[in-house]
Amino acid sequence: MVSEPEKWIQPFADAGANSITFHWESVGGDLQRAAELAKRIQARGIKAGLAIKPATKFEDLGEALAGDNFDMLLVMTVEPGFGGQKFMADMLQKVRTARSLFPKLNIQVDGGLDGETVKPAASAGANVIVAGTSMFKAENPAALMTFMRDVIAASDTL
Repeated sequence: MVSEPEKWIQPFADAGANSITFHWESVGGDLQRAAELAKRIQARGIKAGLAIKPATKFEDLGEALAGDNFDMLLVMTVEPGFGGQKFMADMLQKVRTARSLFPKLNIQVDGGLDGETVKPAASAGANVIVAGTSMFKAENPAALMTFMRDVIAASDTL
């Protein structure tokens, strides 16, 4: 998570980013700032994502996710900070709630995803995953990636 995400839009755009996700907490929970930041990102032809930490409640987001402000919601399934943390299964309810509230929005999960946790995440409604540590530690990263992709594709959440 970075503070002042506005500073990073142009450098990421110049680097060829096709999506930029920023944390709700990095804009101080300011609905107007979040919406303006998303519009600035999208104005460059880049998809805008909003990430939320485990403690953030949907009620705290106000109308941020309404309409077409964002292309994706990232539900953190660990406390942001370092890799290799254990998947927080209690975040699956947050994913389910997100999917029911926003059926057409990409719902991404990040943190503790591996060959075992990808299935419940996909069943809860996640259709995009971030798998870091599990890929680096896998005996066969290509096989793990294929498996995870197949699980997500089979869930047919979008």
